Amino acid sequence: MAKTKQPAAPEPRRLPVQNGTPTMKHIGGGSNDAWNGRLLATALGYALPGGADRTADADEKIIGAVTALMDMKPTDPTEGMLVAQMLAANSAALELYRRAWIPEQTFEARTRFLALADKAARTVGTLAESLTKYRTRGRQTVVVQHVNVGDGGQAVVAGEMSTRGGLHGGK
Repeated sequence: MAKTKQPAAPEPRRLPVQNGTPTMKHIGGGSNDAWNGRLLATALGYALPGGADRTADADEKIIGAVTALMDMKPTDPTEGMLVAQMLAANSAALELYRRAWIPEQTFEARTRFLALADKAARTVGTLAESLTKYRTRGRQTVVVQHVNVGDGGQAVVAGEMSTRGGLHGGK
């Protein structure tokens, strides 16, 4: 039996590191470029499902994914994960919406794609809230819009005030 020659394993890719300082912290938030590179590779997998060929469209998606990661400015690995998950959920939602509106799509398929797209879009919102909560360490900010100080120095704070008919008005 003749043996077929196995292709040589690809050379491992080296991540750029200058004097031990991470050069991709702005992408993944980590202090180790192995982490940042892995997060980037994973995010690119979301942007290019199925390992699309290198086309102009694929290049635009790669640039878009990297830019999205950088624009959200992750400061640590947890933020990097949340940002990458937001990117994946957003990509999924947009792709599902696109598939739902293909003219030849059946009603059942369109309905299913729209339902899945809505779930993915809600996930993006939930992840954005989680990222904001993580970044603010759970602190809430209360904005006082209106303050009335009555006789005796008692203050009433409200976003909206309604007297419901004043002193004599009923309901």
